Amino acid sequence: MRTNTTLAALLIAAVVVLAASAAHAEDYKAGAILIAHPWARATPTGASTAAGYFKVTNTGTAPDRLVAATVEVANNAAIHEMAMVQGVMQMRPLKDGITLKPGESVELKPAGLHVMMTGLKQPLKKGDQVKGTLVFEKAGKVDIVYDVQAVGAPAPMQMPGGDMHMQH
Repeated sequence: MRTNTTLAALLIAAVVVLAASAAHAEDYKAGAILIAHPWARATPTGASTAAGYFKVTNTGTAPDRLVAATVEVANNAAIHEMAMVQGVMQMRPLKDGITLKPGESVELKPAGLHVMMTGLKQPLKKGDQVKGTLVFEKAGKVDIVYDVQAVGAPAPMQMPGGDMHMQH
């Protein structure tokens, strides 16, 4: 009987921890655009750059484009991509932004598309929440908050039913 009580207590504790981490994860909407779970990795002391990630979906019937970003803790933010070019990983800004076709989702993630934050005013620490703004050609501006995960953290992943967990 005591084992069942201990197991139940552990299960309740696990649910509370998952609920607390999911409470930070939010979705944002601007017109037909849905932004899911913005996040960033913590930075080491002295780092001057960071990157922001999220999944963006165009739920509408017309194309739109993510054209700009700003972040309160950085002097500059730009939409970037990382890609392998002749065996070398290169990062470059996307001057035309990211086109979102109707019904299409695009995931900004490590080693791919991301919001590059340069000229950090302070290090990003695990548990911080960083305010930012995304600008879409048609949907306009939307304020978001990036949840800061651990240094080197994998992307948070949405589970069925709305709970969030870390991808392994």
